[in-house]
Amino acid sequence: MQLTTSQTKVCPFCAETILSAAIKCRHCGEFLNTARAKAIVAQPGQQGGPGDGQQADGEDASKEQSNAVFYSGGPTLWAIAWDFAKGAGVLSAAILIIAWHIERISWLGFSASNMVTIGKYRVMLGLCTIFVVGLILFYKAWKIRMTHYEVSPDRIEYGEGVFDRKVDNLDMFRVVDIKLRRNTLDCIVGVGTVLLTTTDKSHPEFEFKKIKNSRELYDTIKKAALSADRRTNVVHME
Repeated sequence: MQLTTSQTKVCPFCAETILSAAIKCRHCGEFLNTARAKAIVAQPGQQGGPGDGQQADGEDASKEQSNAVFYSGGPTLWAIAWDFAKGAGVLSAAILIIAWHIERISWLGFSASNMVTIGKYRVMLGLCTIFVVGLILFYKAWKIRMTHYEVSPDRIEYGEGVFDRKVDNLDMFRVVDIKLRRNTLDCIVGVGTVLLTTTDKSHPEFEFKKIKNSRELYDTIKKAALSADRRTNVVHME
């Protein structure tokens, strides 16, 4: 049986005749459904040896891996839980100032005119205190929500700031040591803090503060740092 031209095609890598339905050349072993093969077919005259396709695919895979994102997220509001606790205490005192008619207590030793003045301004003082404390807590919560971390195989990128936004990065091969800190309440809530010791002059210590899935991030950065050290031939001296 003789095959017609419509039933055959030429391999873009080795120029041998193969079946039109073939997805792998039986002569050179190259796959014909890869991006590189399609590019060669689209641009005749650019042919390469069997090893070139494997090298290109390897480069593409390496590029995709370097662009992968292992972690993306930010701190939880648990990072400012102590600030909220202190703010609640101040707010309680402010509410007490508003509700408690201190001017009616004569044994405090104030004169009648002072008592009238205190009674006149105590509500204003309490409301101002509530406003200021609420504004401070709102700013801190907003700042936490504006902090973002992104971890890839090569670096750690982070952005922070509300009115003065700052975006910076830390090379993974600069990570020297990594620690995970979780107290009892952190374990109950499901958060933790990952601490990094680095050789970066700008950030000798870097902190992922009160984040979810902290154990997974700890393991991820530990593996990524070791892999980056091998790729860059970096040896950290104790």
